Amino acid sequence: MSDEVDVLYQRLDKDAKSGGYHLNPDVKFAKALVKSLITTEKRYGYPACPCRLATGKKSDDLDIICPCDYRDLDLDEYGTCYCGLYVSKDIIDGKKELGSIPERRPTKEVRDKMEQKKAVVNALSKPVWRCKVCGYLCARDEPPEVCPICKVTKDRFERFM
Repeated sequence: MSDEVDVLYQRLDKDAKSGGYHLNPDVKFAKALVKSLITTEKRYGYPACPCRLATGKKSDDLDIICPCDYRDLDLDEYGTCYCGLYVSKDIIDGKKELGSIPERRPTKEVRDKMEQKKAVVNALSKPVWRCKVCGYLCARDEPPEVCPICKVTKDRFERFM
């Protein structure tokens, strides 16, 4: 599995750098997380955050597929994402120290209520789709197959308007 981990680590590192992100500088720690992503992908068919309990039902876990919907908020506020795979430039530069991150993912009950409230009717000629990871917006009949900004798949988009 170490070759698999190295290949995915290199791809994630390249993607992170091209998008202005940084992987944790503790390579051993980061590769342990990458190994866990591989494990969850083999188990469930998608790379769920290794520090959260996945249900095995992709539609319920879309918000915790790496990179998760909470990564940017956690990076802005704490300098690292919940699992610690991604870190801010301040962490890389030693201006900020890593600390614990509180869970910001709402409970299942709250997430279900939020989904119910999204039923909004509007008069736009095309629906507006929002990438739940990076916030990219596009107005078209369907979301793009892959987000042009953060490269997540179309199932990570939500109808915004």
